[in-house]
Amino acid sequence: MLFWLKKVVGYWLMPLPFSVVLIVTGAVLMRFTQRRRLGRGLIFAGGLWLLACTNAGIGTWMVRGLEGTFPAQPALSADTPLPPSLARCGFVAVLGGGHTYVPGWPANNQLSPSALARIVEGVRLVRQMPQARLIVSGPVNERVGGPTHARMLAEVAVSLGVPPDRIVEIDTAHDTEEEAGAIRLIAGDHSVAVVTSAWHLPRAMALCRGQKIDAVACPADYAAPTDRAIPSDFFKWNLGGLERSTKAVYEHIGATWARLRGKT
Repeated sequence: MLFWLKKVVGYWLMPLPFSVVLIVTGAVLMRFTQRRRLGRGLIFAGGLWLLACTNAGIGTWMVRGLEGTFPAQPALSADTPLPPSLARCGFVAVLGGGHTYVPGWPANNQLSPSALARIVEGVRLVRQMPQARLIVSGPVNERVGGPTHARMLAEVAVSLGVPPDRIVEIDTAHDTEEEAGAIRLIAGDHSVAVVTSAWHLPRAMALCRGQKIDAVACPADYAAPTDRAIPSDFFKWNLGGLERSTKAVYEHIGATWARLRGKT
C-alpha cells in the first residue's frame, strides 16, 4: 500500500501534472466560487512553473546538479589495469529501468532507453572485470506481462557476450530501496559497482550506503546534452527541457522521501 501511495503522490507532484492541477484548480475557483484572486494566483503559478520546467536551459541546469555528483568510469581496455575502485568489486549491479513486452522482439528492443544504456554500461564494465559477477534487477511489468525485467536485462547481457553463469537476477525488487536491500543480501561484504542513470545515481548510492554496501558509482544514461547549460538554451522551450526537469524533480522527491524515513 505504501509503495503505491508513493507512486501516486509522486506522479501528481511531477512538473506537468502539478502544473495542470494548479491551473485547473484556479479555473474552478474563478468560475464557481468567490475566490477569484486565489484562482488567478493558482493559474499564474501553474503556468509559470510549467514555463520554467519546459525551458531547455533550466531543465539542463536542474538535471546536471544530479549528474555531476559522480564522474563517469573511464574507458577500459584489456591492456590497461582497472581503476582501483573497480578492481576491488566482486559484483556489477545494474538497476532496473523499465521495459515493454512484445512477443517476438529481441530483448534489447523491448528495454526502455534508460535500461538499455544501463545494461550496456554494466556489460562494458563486467567484461573487463573477470573477478566480478553481474547483478540485474527488475520485476515483471504488470501492465503488459511477459518475462521479468531482470530476465530481459540478462538476455541482453548474454547477447553482448556475458556468460549466463556470471549473471544473478533479482526479480522481486520494485524500487531502488528494495534493490539495495537485495543487492546487500547477494553481495554481502563485497564491493559493488552500481550502474544506473547518472541523474538517479545520487539517490541510488545513498540507499546502497544506507544498506552498508561498499558501492562504487558507475553512471550511465546521461540526460543533459552537455556538462553545463548553454546560454542560448535559456531562450528555448521544448519537451527535452520538460523531460530533464521531470527527472530532477522526481529524484529530489525520492531522496526526500528516503531521508524522512531514515533510509539514507
